[in-house]
Amino acid sequence: MIIGLTGENCAGKGTIAEYLRERGFSYLSLSDILRKELSEEGKEITRENLINKGNALRREHGPGALAKKTINRLEPGKDYVIDSIRNGAEAAEIKKLPSARLLYVSASPEIRFARMKKRKRENDPESFEEFLKTEAMEMKNKEADRQSLSDAFALADRRIANQGSVEELRSKIEMFLKEE
Repeated sequence: MIIGLTGENCAGKGTIAEYLRERGFSYLSLSDILRKELSEEGKEITRENLINKGNALRREHGPGALAKKTINRLEPGKDYVIDSIRNGAEAAEIKKLPSARLLYVSASPEIRFARMKKRKRENDPESFEEFLKTEAMEMKNKEADRQSLSDAFALADRRIANQGSVEELRSKIEMFLKEE
């Protein structure tokens, strides 16, 4: 089984990925490709640099480039959770895989901002207004080489709302796995 994860910033994708790893899934992230390239270039790994590098790779190799590079790393016979799917072309590439399902993880902006503040990552937006502005820029783009989260969300097989506790989220994931 392959489970692709998409969703807003701090919605709970990482928590789901961690739980699936505990259940034996191998983890891959489209962002790992970007981190590797930025490191090789000696650039700081910031949200802005990750976005810019992703856009550049999509321009150069097509809008589904990050997904294709990640798919090339899959080994037969293993279960995978694939994180950081950020546009429709990436989602479509993942969904082409046999037994692949795309989950859209969501939570209210207020909850996600509180989670972001709690994690205290460098370069995260300081204010709620800045958080919303950053999100709006990533949500919808007409250019195929850009992040366009809403296009990925539209291709999801299931939406999971993560408004509560980690235990509630894990329960929702268990229900999803039993349906498969």
